[in-house]
Amino acid sequence: MNDERKAILTEKAPKPIGPYSQAVRYGNLVFTSGQIPIDPATGDLVTGDIVKETELVFANLAAVLAAAGTELGRAVKVTVFLTDMGLFAKVNEVYARHFREPFPARSTVQVAALPKGVSVEIDVVAEV
Repeated sequence: MNDERKAILTEKAPKPIGPYSQAVRYGNLVFTSGQIPIDPATGDLVTGDIVKETELVFANLAAVLAAAGTELGRAVKVTVFLTDMGLFAKVNEVYARHFREPFPARSTVQVAALPKGVSVEIDVVAEV
């Protein structure tokens, strides 16, 4: 197993807004940073519709994972951060469109706030 860490960066996902990598590959695993609903082409936030926001988050995650040589279907762990658990059902509907059995392990956590005031942030650990 190659134990060297490799930073992943793609223009098809939002640029990091701080001192972190979009993802890090370590051995046969990829650990993504949390993605929020930022349009990578414009840098604009998408807000006001949790379904659209969550779809964009998954598109951003898929782009980062593709740059690392993997895909959402190889996810083993997902963490969902929400500012309002009242959004859970709609986020879960979008989530279900992106994963098949065996589903990855998942945690969903309500938080007081997220970067840039968004409602949802998601990170993934996936196999390569």
